[in-house]
Amino acid sequence: MSSTLYRVRETFPDAPSALTRARAIMRDLADLTSDPWPRLEPVTTGEQYAYALRSFDTARMVAYRKPGVVPFLDELWRRGVVTFDAQQPKSRFTADLRLGPDLADLWPLPESVTLSLNSKPPFGGPDSEPEDDCTEEELDRMVSVLGPLFMDVRWDCAWRGLPESKDCGVLLCLNRVWVPQHVESSPGEFGVWISFGPRVAWTPEGEAWRRDCGLPLGESEDGW
Repeated sequence: MSSTLYRVRETFPDAPSALTRARAIMRDLADLTSDPWPRLEPVTTGEQYAYALRSFDTARMVAYRKPGVVPFLDELWRRGVVTFDAQQPKSRFTADLRLGPDLADLWPLPESVTLSLNSKPPFGGPDSEPEDDCTEEELDRMVSVLGPLFMDVRWDCAWRGLPESKDCGVLLCLNRVWVPQHVESSPGEFGVWISFGPRVAWTPEGEAWRRDCGLPLGESEDGW
């Protein structure tokens, strides 16, 4: 069974204010929290692409061998902005791409090309993975330069007064929104959700916790 999510029915004008609220909820209501786990989504809009080109140094590119891709990769090679992995699967290319304003004319990218920024250092360093956990200080840096990019952040929490902490936590969606069992893009929208594991979500303890926590919670939604 999945966890159960409840949206905190508050409006946040920007990503930092939503992050501040998520931390306040954990500070006030949790006995223990994990390190944040940020997940940055690939670049999918022209606005995000332009922002990445002028704001960050490198990105990770995955390109599947489909019509139109090889000429695109040849152009990147001609411009000297791409470094391919030494060993490549037969079905795709992977490479590090040097970002810069000189690549603006390449948008839109071919459909089979994915451009991703690593989570830290913000955003796109050669030694980080796309979905590392991080420190709160590193998360502050990420949110401060997020711009139009899509990012989710999750913390596992032991809610004070509940006997079970499995699948309990906080979900922060930045330029995103949670819908049943997944998130979808929603530029300019920032939200905070809290979760309860199936062992406590519908117990008397869980219902009492939601009633007494003081948070303006929405209806229950299927969680992760």
